[in-house]
Order: sequence, then structure tokens, then C-alpha cells
Amino acid sequence: MSPELPRKETLPTLIRRALSEQRDEVLVERVNGSWTPTSSARLIERVESVACAIRDAGLTAGDRVALISHNCVDWIVCDFATLFAGCVVVPIYPTQALDHTAYILEHSGATLVFVDSPETLEHVRASGATLPRVVVFDSEADDGLSSFERRGAAIRSEHPELPAAYEATLLPDELAVLIYTSGTTGVPKGVMLSHDNLAFDAQVSLTCGFEGIESGRDVLSVLPYSHIYEHTMIYIYLISKVRYFICHDPSELLADLRDVRPTEMTAVPRIFDRVLAGVEGQALKMGGLQAKLVPWALRVGRDYMHAKTFGHGPSPGLAFQYAIAKRLVLGKIRHALGLDRIGFLTSGSAPLHVDTAMTFLSFGVPIMQGYGLTETSPVTSCSRLSRNEYGAVGRAIDGVELHVAPDGELLVRGRNVMQGYYRDPQATAEAIVDGWLHTGDVAEIDGDGFLRITDRKREVFKTGTGKFVAPARVEASVKRSIFVAQAMVTGSGRAHPIALIVPNWNLVRLELASLPADASPEQLAEREDVLAFLTEEVRKETADLASYEQIRRIVVVPREFTVEGGELSPSMKIKRRIVEERYAGEIDRAYGAGRLAHTRA
Repeated sequence: MSPELPRKETLPTLIRRALSEQRDEVLVERVNGSWTPTSSARLIERVESVACAIRDAGLTAGDRVALISHNCVDWIVCDFATLFAGCVVVPIYPTQALDHTAYILEHSGATLVFVDSPETLEHVRASGATLPRVVVFDSEADDGLSSFERRGAAIRSEHPELPAAYEATLLPDELAVLIYTSGTTGVPKGVMLSHDNLAFDAQVSLTCGFEGIESGRDVLSVLPYSHIYEHTMIYIYLISKVRYFICHDPSELLADLRDVRPTEMTAVPRIFDRVLAGVEGQALKMGGLQAKLVPWALRVGRDYMHAKTFGHGPSPGLAFQYAIAKRLVLGKIRHALGLDRIGFLTSGSAPLHVDTAMTFLSFGVPIMQGYGLTETSPVTSCSRLSRNEYGAVGRAIDGVELHVAPDGELLVRGRNVMQGYYRDPQATAEAIVDGWLHTGDVAEIDGDGFLRITDRKREVFKTGTGKFVAPARVEASVKRSIFVAQAMVTGSGRAHPIALIVPNWNLVRLELASLPADASPEQLAEREDVLAFLTEEVRKETADLASYEQIRRIVVVPREFTVEGGELSPSMKIKRRIVEERYAGEIDRAYGAGRLAHTRA
């Protein structure tokens, strides 16, 4: 029997229903160092006031409103208010490359822009974009959100019927969010998502993948709202009636985790890898027994869970070691990280290496994987705690169909699939054929319906020996090393793949005590001992791959790839073409040299 799917509705209808029950703590964020709640009544009041101000500013139904801000309650207020006003939300990362910011503002035709601070406004102005009216969250001047909201509140007081009147004109299949892809291969594309796309995806994802998320529980948000993953999580958490704590910046995550001790949090593999690197790094700093005991315990925990999950069970010797590791180290990590109340963590946006999942599981924290794209609102498949398959990204959510084409590409069909690319009918026609979205991902679906993504179709390359290499798979192995902050694998048409490595310099310095304390990353990247050490790390982490996938030579890049530098998209995906062009000389030298290679930025 097919599951009953949610009826079509607009996002304002969903939001009002979720907030109809009076709750004192819906959203919670730090204000002047203290966690400060926003109630359901106050949230609706603010949203309606800002919606009235948006329409009073001359905007009409369907007009575009851009949001350029770090995570905060004001972001959610203005996002909801835009929808309540019948307008379309255009989320833009505050760290977006300037040329892309200008392009999105121009291409979307935004007539109102919300920014979080005067500094962000200056950044946007530096893009050269012609700015329409701008409202600044952190400003008490006439252009500030406080002043804007007060004007809307006065209008709402005189005409309380206006918010309902705006919403009454909306239809579920109308455009709600125009969100631009990260542009790893070119200019961003505007993905058109309807009210029903997002409302459907949020409601079905909640029932399919968030077992144990109960009303009144505490959750923590760390991913940017400008990313469709966390954007949709806002609705998932809203309708589940949890207390939604907001982490303003990833650098504050560990402190916020210890404060909130959430029962659920969504993240991306990069964050999980950095948490483990932080645990080992702290042990290395302490020195002595801790420097050896903690890495040993994490390694034993990983191997024990791997044997228990995928093998025939751990050997008696491994089980004995795990009991010791759990008593001395692993049993303490969960509480130290603020994860002692966590039911499970959710990972998406990029492949999570199974070793990372096994290590977290060893101290009692399951990580559930899901899969989706901006074009699918985004959740397409997700894992259930009661029926999980590690190494897979779950099974299709209710009402969504998955199909693997003869060439291995994953196709998706369902109510979560976008309306198309804004002002780009050719790209839309290429992406959606006979109702099926071509994802660009290579996938497998097993007999139980579990989905496995093997790589991006366009990123798989063939070496000079005729072997196909999936770079994401190799990179995930390389990044198991705590000494590697970032990695990119390349090698199309070459004899073998190589890796560009951005080291975790703090940990490398701790490990190689002979390094000069005042040496810059550029100077360190020139040293033979650094090169030899990192090469051995990379070789060790890729030793279990096929011989044609193993990394034998590396290029050491002294500085991290960044959004500002153009090497990363705002969603933290490496722009491979950009990096390959930028380091073409170093890559050529690595292949031409009879020794291992390094480089300076």
C-alpha cells in the first residue's frame, strides 16, 4: 500500500500550521553572549510586520528578494516574510565570489536586498552590482531592519487583514525560492523551486529519515541557510516542533555543541572530519601518553565497528582492545564534544568516508547519510536509524522515484524536482527529460533499494592506462589522515592519479618537532621532510584502493583552497577546473619529475 503523501500547500500555510501551537522557544540564538529565545507568537508577529514592509516598499507578488547573511534569526524572519508577502526568496552566500554575487543579483532581478551587516554590504557593493533597495540587519539607521520592521508593524496594526490577503493569492505550484547552484563548472544557474517542491520535501523527509525527533527536543544548526540543505532543514525542524538553536559560525560549533548538547544536528563530511582531527590534535598538543592513547583508541574503535558492521564480527583480541579503548578514551569523547544526548547525526552534500562513520559509531554516535541536489529541494533519499546501511545514502523518500540509466547516471522523478533553471530553457531541457531529472551522479541501487553514489559523472576521468578513476572516492580516503585539511585528485590522460594536498599545518608542526617554529607555510611546503611525511600519509590512506587509484606522488599546496580565492564554491566544493588551471605548472612538474613533487602557492 502506497504511503499517503502530504497535500499541496504553500509555505506560509505550512509555517502558520507549524506555529499555531504557542511555544516559548522556537528559535534560539546567542545575543550578547546569552542564548535568547524567540517564541512562536513573536516569530509570526515579526514575519507579518516585515512582510507588510516589503509590500509597502513597492514590491508586488513574484518580485525577487535577495538574502545575503550569515545564519541568524533575522535571516529566517526575512525569508518567511518574503514568502508571506508573495515574493520570491533569492538566497546568496555572504562569502560568494564577487563576480557571482553581481551575476545573481542581476540575473535574478532582485528589487530588494537584505544583508546582515555594513561589512557585508560593502562586500556586495565591491561586486560592482547595481543595488536596489538594501535593508541591513545590524543597523539602527533608516536602512536598518529595525526601522524597516517598525514601519511594517505600524501598517499591520492599521490593516491586520493584509498578511492574510497577500497569502491568499499564492498557489502551491508558484515559484517560492530561486536558489543558484554553486557554479563549480561555470556561471551559477538559478534553480526554481516552488512552494510545493519545498513543503513536500520537508514533510516527507521528516517522516522518512528523522526517527526520534520529538517536540521539545534541542537541535543545532551549523550549515549556511543559503545552502538548500539547511534551508529545507528550517522547515523540517519547524514542523517537528523542536527547539532550534542557531550556530552563527562554524568556528563556534564546538562551544555551541557543549552548551546546547543537541539531540540532532545536520552537517557535512568536512565538519565530521575536522571534529576528529580536533580530537587527535588536542591529544598531540597534550603530549605524553595522551598523544599515543587517543589515536590508538580511535583506530581500534574504527576497526572494531568496521568488523562488527561489515565483517564476521571482531576477533577476541580486537574486542578486548575495544573494551579498553572505550573505558579509557571513547566513552569520554561523546560527552566532551557535547554529543552525549545525540540520537544521530545527519550527513549530506558530499560523500562521507565509511571510516569516519565507523569512528563516530565507536563512541556511540551514528551518522545517517542522505542524498539530494539543489534541483531536488534537496532530499531524494535518506537513511533511517532503524534500517541503516553504512556506505549507502539511504533509500528513496516516499513519493520519489529513482532510476539508474544504462550509462550509470542516476535519474530522479517526484514532486521535489525543480520547475527548471531560471531564464535557461536549454539547460532545463537537458536536465529534465520526460519528467526525469538527470542528476549527473553515477549511482547503484541494490536489491533492497539502498542507493550508493559512486561519483560525479563529469568528474570521473580516465588515466593513460585506460582505467577510470572516481576522484571523490580517492579524496575521501586521503582525507582520513588528520594531517590533510583538503585534497584534490587529478590525472586525466596521465599514467596515474596524483593528489594536491593542503596540509593541516598545526598538526604537521606537532608531529614534526624539528620544523622551525617561525617558518611560513610556503617555507614548510619546500621542505623534503614535510614532503616525505605527507607522501607517506597519503600512500598509507590509499593503500586499500585498487592499484590504479593509489596515490604515489603529491603536490603540497601551502594555503587552503577558499571561496574568496576562487578555488571553492560557497558550498565548499572544489572547483576542479580552476585548481587544475592554477596549478598546471606544478602538476606537470609532478608528473615529469622522477621524484615526489611539492609546490608553493
